Amino acid sequence: MVNICFYFQVHQPERLRNYSVFEIGKANGYFDEKKNDEVMKKVAKKCYLPMNALLLKLIDRHKGKFKVAFSISGTALDQFEKFAPEVLESFKALARTGCVEFLAETYYHSLSFLYNKVEFDRQVEQHSAKIKELFDQTPTVFRNTELIFSNELAMHMQDKGYKAILAEGADHILGWKSPNFLYTSVTAPNIKLLLKNYKLSDDVAFRFSNKGWNEHPLTVDKYSKWINNVNGDGNVVNLFMDYETFGEHQWEDTGIFEFMDHLPDELLKHPDNAFMTPSEVADAFQPVGALDVHNFVSWADLERDVSAWLGNNMQQTAIGELYKLRDAVYATEDNKLIRDWELLTTSDHYYYMCTKWFADGDVHKYFNPYDTPYEGYIAFMNVLNDLTLRIKGGPEETRIQLTEEPSKILVSADQLGGKKRW
Repeated sequence: MVNICFYFQVHQPERLRNYSVFEIGKANGYFDEKKNDEVMKKVAKKCYLPMNALLLKLIDRHKGKFKVAFSISGTALDQFEKFAPEVLESFKALARTGCVEFLAETYYHSLSFLYNKVEFDRQVEQHSAKIKELFDQTPTVFRNTELIFSNELAMHMQDKGYKAILAEGADHILGWKSPNFLYTSVTAPNIKLLLKNYKLSDDVAFRFSNKGWNEHPLTVDKYSKWINNVNGDGNVVNLFMDYETFGEHQWEDTGIFEFMDHLPDELLKHPDNAFMTPSEVADAFQPVGALDVHNFVSWADLERDVSAWLGNNMQQTAIGELYKLRDAVYATEDNKLIRDWELLTTSDHYYYMCTKWFADGDVHKYFNPYDTPYEGYIAFMNVLNDLTLRIKGGPEETRIQLTEEPSKILVSADQLGGKKRW
């Protein structure tokens, strides 16, 4: 008997314009509405609409035996409403089947747990309210941004009443253990961990169209056999991946849609196999042990840590300066200013500043609006300087006094890896 848990991450950020230093103090709009509209409509056509239609067909074909789960960021949901309402309607149709679970996350796909727990809790509550409003579900399983996880997070979400949390089944935290069982954290025995089987997940997400891969082409029959081989060595195979895998990262002409169309048929030929949602997995199985994840782990890059967002001085400076402003931003009671600050917490802004492997075809260039990480840093810091002036602005009697004055932001050669950018 093999249980399969499909989970898809759906996220699109609000991308910044190339905000110039000459615009600071003029409070011009920070976000590139044209680019956001363009990307959303492109991905809707290539991925969201055809894949949602396929999932709906599979659920109907298998009379409810095929099930999946989604975590959709608040910024993606907002852009569905603004630019692609037909996509939102297709997700609502999936929700009505009773075979699709929607998970909780931070509304802005942020790194807030690492910087401000109050802000983190506020964003999770805001996201859960949106999921309830749109899909009539109250999430009971949590998925942090990019599967970022630690003992501390497990304990925090256990205290919030969640039954389970998703995490990366990284080798350095599992050792000899299998990702195909449930675990707990050493600090949180009452919340269950569902770990991504990264090998089987990445076979689809990253290797499907790679003609240099020794298993190419990946056929339904071959992949089903790999999953069925887990029989007796686990309770569930967790296949976690970006939803944009289908049609965007792996284009339609690779055969990715045909692969997904036939995969459930093949797996369900075995009468003991079943598809389950994360909450069903958590209800059905008991943990086999506790994991000690002292340092943050994620599903990003080879390191499986947070260096994709916080690995260099630019990234650390940008996010550090942003969170210094939080209390002052909320004290303004200016909804537009608060919304702008919230959108700046989105993790993508820091991901675009990553300098680890910035080469053609690298995952750090997916949907990246900048030619270099340094351009992303400069645009972000220019926006942050303008936002700081907005906080301080207004009549003297209503002017906000910053409790912690932000650093005067200068783009140093050190932060730019030895390259001057003025």
